Amino acid sequence: MHNKNFDVIIIGGSYAGLSAGMSLVRSLRNVLIIDEGKPCNRQTPHSHNFVTHDGKTPKEIAALAKADVEQYKTVDFFDGKVVKLMKNTDGFEAEVSSCEKFYAKKIILASGVKDIMPDITGFAECWGISVIHCPYCHGYEVKNEVTGILADGDIAFEFSKLVFNMTQKLTLFTNGKSTLSKEQIKKLKDHEINLNEDEMDRIEHENGQIQKVVFKNGNTVALKALYAKIPFKQNVEVSESLNYELTEYGFIKVDFMQKTTVPGLFACGDNVTMMRSVASAVAQGNLAGAMVNKELSEEEF
Repeated sequence: MHNKNFDVIIIGGSYAGLSAGMSLVRSLRNVLIIDEGKPCNRQTPHSHNFVTHDGKTPKEIAALAKADVEQYKTVDFFDGKVVKLMKNTDGFEAEVSSCEKFYAKKIILASGVKDIMPDITGFAECWGISVIHCPYCHGYEVKNEVTGILADGDIAFEFSKLVFNMTQKLTLFTNGKSTLSKEQIKKLKDHEINLNEDEMDRIEHENGQIQKVVFKNGNTVALKALYAKIPFKQNVEVSESLNYELTEYGFIKVDFMQKTTVPGLFACGDNVTMMRSVASAVAQGNLAGAMVNKELSEEEF
């Protein structure tokens, strides 16, 4: 690429990043969108709960979004991974894995998160297919089926409330001794939600579709779907000059305008919220792009 300087660099070219890009290019901003092409939902067969695109594949929705943004002349795309992000006197510097450097007045982090898979054979192969994270995105398709939740403690209890509405055939797997309170266990029992504290060994599946869970003690449980709350980490490493604040849950802390705690640095999408859905990402990206343009306009006026 000949141009190295932009008004805005967007890191992440999925739903949030493309939506932010749309807001900015329609405001005549010069934008670079950097994306490495590894979205967290790349195994997911269908995306739901996003009006006008319900049931399409995630890849199809992203391709349509990119085609929309590509129509505008002030956007450039770069395929690659940002390995370093720094603040300088004029704004920001982004270095990619090929050692090229790009510069911008503002940065939008739409880089998502990297899920950390548990040490359970078969889990990763089922992730996004029959091991699912969101009842709003995938719950309808497995309604009334034999379903599990892999989680523990307060988050498991709260998630059980949410999933209980979708099926009466529900088991909570804590993968070891439960940390639930006696009151929580009683509440689960009152609603006929099974509690299983056995340690998981593997998930037997066919092309990502769960057949059964096998435990270390040899027991097995047949399942159709398994909801799971697993840890994650942020996708982009930053320098000390961009030491933005995280929430207690590990998300990038932003205000109502999608601003981080670092001036000029904005964030949107899965990296800022536990509401991981296409619709949420698009809405946040649209807002982030508009707020970045507003800030640039105020500085230039």
